[in-house]
Amino acid sequence: MPRCRQQQGSVNCRATRLLSLTSGVMAGNIQQLNESAVISSLRRFRDTYFTNGAKVVKDELAPVETKAEPQLGFLDSSPVDVQFLIMTFLCPADICCLGATSRYWRAMVRDPLLWRYFLLRDMPHWPSIDHVSMPQLEFLDAPLINEEESLDDREEDGDRGMVSTFDYMSEYLKGCPSCRQQWLPSRPAYEVFTSFLQSLVPSSEPRYAMFGPGMEQLDVSLVTRLMHAPDVLPVSGTPQRQIDGIGSGISYILNNQHKFNILTLYSTNRAERERARVQQQSVSNKLFTLEGTDESGCPAYSPAPQVQQVCQVVDGFIYVANAELGRGGEECEVAQIRAVLSSAESSASKPLLVLSCVSRDDPEEDRITNQQKVTSRNRARCRTPCVDMAKRLELPQLANPWMVQDTVAESLSGLLDGISWLLRCSGVKLYGG
Repeated sequence: MPRCRQQQGSVNCRATRLLSLTSGVMAGNIQQLNESAVISSLRRFRDTYFTNGAKVVKDELAPVETKAEPQLGFLDSSPVDVQFLIMTFLCPADICCLGATSRYWRAMVRDPLLWRYFLLRDMPHWPSIDHVSMPQLEFLDAPLINEEESLDDREEDGDRGMVSTFDYMSEYLKGCPSCRQQWLPSRPAYEVFTSFLQSLVPSSEPRYAMFGPGMEQLDVSLVTRLMHAPDVLPVSGTPQRQIDGIGSGISYILNNQHKFNILTLYSTNRAERERARVQQQSVSNKLFTLEGTDESGCPAYSPAPQVQQVCQVVDGFIYVANAELGRGGEECEVAQIRAVLSSAESSASKPLLVLSCVSRDDPEEDRITNQQKVTSRNRARCRTPCVDMAKRLELPQLANPWMVQDTVAESLSGLLDGISWLLRCSGVKLYGG
């Protein structure tokens, strides 16, 4: 039996690697096409700019000048291919700073094709996305401009051209995790004193219900690791509040200050879960009852009575999704998430945290140095990107606040970021680092 499991694991590993390599080849071809389109667009703009004498994109802050001859700096006179290569190594904040150095670079870094390229390149590597920062993916599939048009030609077309041009720069800056981190409030000077006073006042800890196939299908149990990782998230105890058929859950403490409780909802008993995991088969989910299909032909579920009771008392939900390639993606996932949310009181205000979980870190990513980070963006990842996970679970259609966070069960990386977001949605004051 162990030998069979080892052979099966080897076959699955080879299949996953083959799928990753195939995706990598396709991504590389698309990457080359996108780079060529961006360089062509930048070159056409540069030629028009220096031919017409400092003619730049028209807007309310930069009046058009056609008399003064622009002064070429060292970077300005570099080939467009080199300029583009330099921009690919810069972070979003640095690109914006580059745009502030001159009128030429201000117009250059606002090229829609450039930021469309950055979106397509970087989105698969974003570790998180939420209901506020989710890009409008439908605009990435739409044709942007005609290849023969330059940036100036599009602007000269007036309002009609502006309507057809999507603001990819704003979409990127809105969704990029490093930019979102700057939105978080900083800790005020008096926070240490007020935190001490708040600790003297007893308050009810938020409660969250955790469910999903990622709790049961992965080789490494996220729940077990969570219970035995005091250096990441210490266990603070077991509350006295009981729910029939569920229990009281386990309480944890974040940053040695903020307590919260997690109620774990398994689909069936431990023996059936383990057998299904080894055989890679589905189990009969006892948390839900299939009620038939809805108007669109999708399955419709209703939570079991004890699950409905949990939904009434918790402050939010944690859905553990299986993000390993070739796993997950069942049609029932969307229906079951919506069944749980609809059973909760004030359901639209209760946040949903999706932990997009894999068993272990990618060993190839662990060996990547800082100098190789930019190059590694072209390599296919051995997990479902969080943006694709949000699309797969149809999260943008929900009225609830939601977030997808990449998580690794073995190291628990990404977990604290997700928990912090969940606590903020529950009114807990947390501050950025």
